[in-house]
Amino acid sequence: MSAKKKTIAVVVTLAVMIAVTYLPMVVLTVFSFTDARTLGVWNGFTFDLYGELFTNETIMNALLNSVIIGLVASFLAVILGTFASIGINSMKRTARMISEGMNQITMVNADIVTAIGFVLLFLMVITIPNDYVTLIIAHTMICTPYVVMSVLPRLGQLNPNVYEAGLDLGAKPMRTILTVILPQLIPGIIAGFALAFTISLDDYTISALVGSSVMTIPKFLYTKLRTKGIDPVLRALSVVIMVAIMLVLVAINISSSKMEKKRKQAEK
Repeated sequence: MSAKKKTIAVVVTLAVMIAVTYLPMVVLTVFSFTDARTLGVWNGFTFDLYGELFTNETIMNALLNSVIIGLVASFLAVILGTFASIGINSMKRTARMISEGMNQITMVNADIVTAIGFVLLFLMVITIPNDYVTLIIAHTMICTPYVVMSVLPRLGQLNPNVYEAGLDLGAKPMRTILTVILPQLIPGIIAGFALAFTISLDDYTISALVGSSVMTIPKFLYTKLRTKGIDPVLRALSVVIMVAIMLVLVAINISSSKMEKKRKQAEK
């Protein structure tokens, strides 16, 4: 096969992948601007679904719960994941391989298995009467490995002598970590926070089993789809969530790029 045919094949494959990935989002966005009950039927352009969305108290409460739980769990996961990454990075090869493997268990494990494990933990070992708190703890635990996955590669890019230099200049270990190491990890920390928040916002299985009395957006969507089918207002809700996440990701990428440029300029 000639180089030209290979290029065409790659471009066509890429175009198909992009179309399959983003076409459903485009269709969803377009039909969120019509109030037709049946998806795929255009009933005229209107913002009625968005007006109904923001005046629906049940949806707003579920959205607020999801955002609060996601932000708190992501913040705690960033703290745990960042310091865990620093510890793992300082380990010897064998211990580091074991720690990285254990970190990936939650990510590759089935959600239902993890959820049942949390249920047994909170029922038989640690009794916490508040479902809100148990949900934050569970989400923190499932989000922390993603923070570790984001921060560890960044640690590997740092000069290994920076920490020792901080100690030689008279700073104590914790101060060296906080003032020398952490500022250089900010791009990885931000990426880990965004990934953790997305994981928390999207979780259904653990939220349904661990925090049964707390209504979140995934639980609300599942309940609506199971009992009443696809409510038109869910189209507007899905678009709002999708756009919000995209804006956050764009902002994070821009800020990370600026920080990286400043770091390189400082090094020069």
